[in-house]
Amino acid sequence: MLLLTPEEMGRADRLAAESGIDSYGLMIKAGHAVSAAFLRLYPAASRADVLCGPGNNGGDGYIAAESLRRAGVEVALYHLGDPEKLKGDARRAWQACGIDGKPIEDYRAAADAVIIDALFGAGLQRPLSDALCTLIGQVNEAAAPVIAVDLPSGISGLTGKVQGAAFTAAHTVTFLRAKPGHYLLPGREHCGRLEVFDIGIPQRILEEAGGCHHLNGPDLFAPALPALTASSHKFRRGHLGVFSGGPSASGAARLSATAGLRIGAGLVTLAVPPNAAMVVANQVTAVMLKAIPDVAALEEWLEDKRLSAFVLGPGFGVGEKARAFVSALASRPLVLDADGISSFADDPDALFALFSDADPHCVLTPHEGEFARLFPDIAADEDIGKPERARRAAERANAIVLYKGADTVIAAPDGRIAINADAPPWLATAGSGDVLAGIIGGLLAQGMPAFEAACAGAWLHGEAAKRAGEGLTAEDLPNHLPPISGIS
Repeated sequence: MLLLTPEEMGRADRLAAESGIDSYGLMIKAGHAVSAAFLRLYPAASRADVLCGPGNNGGDGYIAAESLRRAGVEVALYHLGDPEKLKGDARRAWQACGIDGKPIEDYRAAADAVIIDALFGAGLQRPLSDALCTLIGQVNEAAAPVIAVDLPSGISGLTGKVQGAAFTAAHTVTFLRAKPGHYLLPGREHCGRLEVFDIGIPQRILEEAGGCHHLNGPDLFAPALPALTASSHKFRRGHLGVFSGGPSASGAARLSATAGLRIGAGLVTLAVPPNAAMVVANQVTAVMLKAIPDVAALEEWLEDKRLSAFVLGPGFGVGEKARAFVSALASRPLVLDADGISSFADDPDALFALFSDADPHCVLTPHEGEFARLFPDIAADEDIGKPERARRAAERANAIVLYKGADTVIAAPDGRIAINADAPPWLATAGSGDVLAGIIGGLLAQGMPAFEAACAGAWLHGEAAKRAGEGLTAEDLPNHLPPISGIS
């Protein structure tokens, strides 16, 4: 599940070379992996058009081109810049290639060829030239299948952003570990099928070179999932409190409460304004009710130490009451969502001060607009990607930040980052975020650490959506959550 940034991948290459591993041998394995993908995916292709860049990505392309030539494939080779100026392993690969290349300026895309894009790898951080943007546009318009080497040229391996233009690949072959840009949008939409090929750098080197980026999945959170035992009873399974809005705004909180119960919390109580009690009572059964009119009543309720976690925000209302309730809850495990976040838009520092002196136990779940309200300067920094924005926000808030979207990112103040990529597009429906908040709250109530609970919640949310299928509504999601006892 470890992802390597381009900088970390470069460090791994250097460490491998310093340990005595033949770097040219690694390039040969990479190029052969690309040619093997071509032969496996397009056995009837009439021609391979191989586009080689001025660095090691181009070196992979030269190896692939020569391998395909030897396999009997007609290969047309095009190079960016003067190959005589290549250095190191890329120069060796060009010299070993028995195909006369042509300048990239001469290339004209044709629909009957399969294109191997070996222009730039994951490390590209500058905009492409106008000429290359035009060429990429012509290739995409021709709809010829593209196999990208490492990452489609034009995509940043760190942020997933398009640097002017980018190939839309049918298949991407990367090496050793995927990069953040393979899963962050819009990069994910340009990669097609992703194949990660092990070219032989040992795991110990990857771990030494790697940092804090991970693809979200059970490896990150399964050991921390709550486990049922013969002695389990409802209070040992945790008591989740979910705060509701008024009589016409209780639906979001009910979704959260149901999700918290379904994910395994032993008890779930909806804390409601007194004027909403009868309305909500007609809508729930296993979920309990507690009338909480004001902060004094909340503080009295909090004397019950069996209450183990809370969700505040869905349908609650924006304003002073929300701020006062959050202040009272600041020392307890808390999911702060929606209106709970927006209530601090005018004074985010007041929220951050509530969590500044404790281990991170609050999960903030902002979507794009809510994130910009809490962290306007971070959101406005166009030079950094979503993971770095989430990391900076988590550090500032001393909280777990689950930055929602089709490429949800979860970050902790200690620098851990998880990119969630399992959510299907039909999860974009009203109320699904309320369910997510309840899932995380239910896991917090059962004793999961905040970062692991947020990662598990995001992943389980996506799994439930896949099980429910297209056309789901938010009410469907809790009933399709997978049993956590089977996750490993």
